[in-house]
Amino acid sequence: MKRLDPGKLNVTYLTGTTPEHIDLPRRYTLTHSDRTGMLFLSIGSEFNMKQTAGLYARLMRDEILAELSGEQGSPSLNVYCHVSGGFVIGTAKWRYGILQSEMPLVLEAIRYGDRILFEHQPELDSAAVLVHFRSTSSRFNKVENWGTMLQYR
Repeated sequence: MKRLDPGKLNVTYLTGTTPEHIDLPRRYTLTHSDRTGMLFLSIGSEFNMKQTAGLYARLMRDEILAELSGEQGSPSLNVYCHVSGGFVIGTAKWRYGILQSEMPLVLEAIRYGDRILFEHQPELDSAAVLVHFRSTSSRFNKVENWGTMLQYR
């Protein structure tokens, strides 16, 4: 399993969001550079759609969107991945396999990138992690339980 290199993670807090103050839902936008291996995590009250608007990002559709919420007093992190549909590069099976293998790194990047919040709000480590794979193929269009955020600390 790949481990997160904190030196390769660039974290940006969007306007109105601070590391230690929690406003739910809290949204995460994660992209990466194939060339440099850098990960780019935006944290805010909305997804950072500018981060996913470039031509390369629109073709690859390998961004990760996640939302931390605390509905009914039970925190959860819902992670959304594009597997197939529209104009994307790669088959659904291939993309699903990559997303499966990279998901622990993705979750570790989100947990580490927002570690100050988790230190101030330790109950958020109990947040259930639900990964939503979106696909035009019923075989890959599903939701999987990936444990809790504590596992990715």
